[in-house]
Amino acid sequence: MGKYRPGMTDFDKVTIITGGSRGIGAGCARSFVRAGASVVIAARGQQEGEALAQELSALGPGTCHYEPCDVTREHDLKRVVDRTLELHGRLDCLINNAGWHPDKRPIDGFSVEEFEQLLRLNLVSYFVAAKLALPHLRKTKGSIINMGSLVGSFGQEWSCTYVATKGAIAGFTKALAIDEARHGVRVNAVLPGTIATPSAERFIATNPDPEGYRAYLHSWQWMGRPGTLEEAGQTCLFLASDGASFVTGMLLNLSGGAELAYGVKKPRFAEWEGKPA
Repeated sequence: MGKYRPGMTDFDKVTIITGGSRGIGAGCARSFVRAGASVVIAARGQQEGEALAQELSALGPGTCHYEPCDVTREHDLKRVVDRTLELHGRLDCLINNAGWHPDKRPIDGFSVEEFEQLLRLNLVSYFVAAKLALPHLRKTKGSIINMGSLVGSFGQEWSCTYVATKGAIAGFTKALAIDEARHGVRVNAVLPGTIATPSAERFIATNPDPEGYRAYLHSWQWMGRPGTLEEAGQTCLFLASDGASFVTGMLLNLSGGAELAYGVKKPRFAEWEGKPA
């Protein structure tokens, strides 16, 4: 059995990443291709997806292909799986990553239709993609990685619909891990806290005091900063690798310790900026 090595360049697993054209999905694509994987990113943003696939394939040593996909449509997801098999002949890993966080509102501000649409995007698409991928993952004894959220375990203000979808992913991951263990398929979830994504930066920029709000967000983590896209990608790379061959049903917090202890996490009276307290 091969050993996991950070930054390895012999990771030849064929991997589908939904929502892979931006944010955490793009971070996963970058890490996997750099390690030698054959990646298919499935997303709606065609211009972004094609540009990223071209960039990553040029960098190598792995390859990246973009396939247009609306994950709320079963037909689109089936086409992605079929196209992956056509290109590479097998499937080793599925990363269910596509999703969305609506703007924050109390429950009165959400319609039933909006909640149903969010469930379709954030949860049902994971079910559909897993169902379509599993006949092929069983052949390779591959793995599924579901992108959840830290708030799925402890809640978030004005976000009941989003939290409901992410909390459900945790239960779905554990139940599917039980069922698929008999086939040698591992199923795990990554639960990100605050990650420095482009969308997070855009959200910060809309605040009346962007720098103050950024410092406030950084204070949520004991590490004193948000996670990076590379750290998200490397976490998924480990879970997909042979180094995690005895890991299944895991809900892995990627949070910098945000869930630990009460209140603000930044050490008091510390000049953080990367320096120890």
